[in-house]
Amino acid sequence: MSIVSQNIIYFIIALAIMAGLFAWAYATQRVQKDFSTMTWVLIPVAIAINGVMGYIVGQLKLPVFLDSIGTVLVGALCGPWAGALTGALSNFVIGMLTNPTDWWPWIPVAFFIGLVAGLCSNAGLFKSWWKVVVTGFLIALTAATVSTPIAVYFFGGITSSGSSFITAYLLQTGKGVLEAVFSTNFLVEPVDKISTAMLAFAIVQGLSRRFVARFPRPENVETEGGASQTQLFIAIGVVVLLILFAIFVLGRITGS
Repeated sequence: MSIVSQNIIYFIIALAIMAGLFAWAYATQRVQKDFSTMTWVLIPVAIAINGVMGYIVGQLKLPVFLDSIGTVLVGALCGPWAGALTGALSNFVIGMLTNPTDWWPWIPVAFFIGLVAGLCSNAGLFKSWWKVVVTGFLIALTAATVSTPIAVYFFGGITSSGSSFITAYLLQTGKGVLEAVFSTNFLVEPVDKISTAMLAFAIVQGLSRRFVARFPRPENVETEGGASQTQLFIAIGVVVLLILFAIFVLGRITGS
């Protein structure tokens, strides 16, 4: 069996797992609360945010992705299953409009990013900036775990993202492909996903309470530990510091 056909089989299995999770959630009535008119209005906006940010970061070759801000936003405001659907749809739609190779293989990763974001929000981890840091870290662990085999078996470890510079460097030091990709993901993903969660949190803090109340789970994003404006400034500051740190590390690794 060829590598390509094996990859297709793995991808179909991943899609089947996602479909099975949705079917289970629907049968146990865990899905219904996540979806309202406002959810369906927000999903295309979230997809647009993901696409625009992914394009900008890709053009700048930054060592982060920031293409899941909309997904995390939906997960926080609407729930885990709405977030999971947004992630999967986002990669599918953007892939159709741009390059399927760059987006479709990562559909399972996007699915679980939205799911974990919503679960963290349900657990009260989207109410203050430091709790959002925890949310971002948990999303990062999930994304790194799910994305590593995709990067290795679909792309041979080298993708179109800026983080591939780190992977290439690690490969030159003699590390194996799986080890290099896994190490890169655990270096990059925390910076990226904490920044992503913080930017989604900043968007929520910029919305009026009356508007937020129209979404299915407004109680998940009720601010604690300070005024909304203060939380907004802290979130933006953390994102700037994290991205500057990532650029510094990439520069040290590449010698530029």
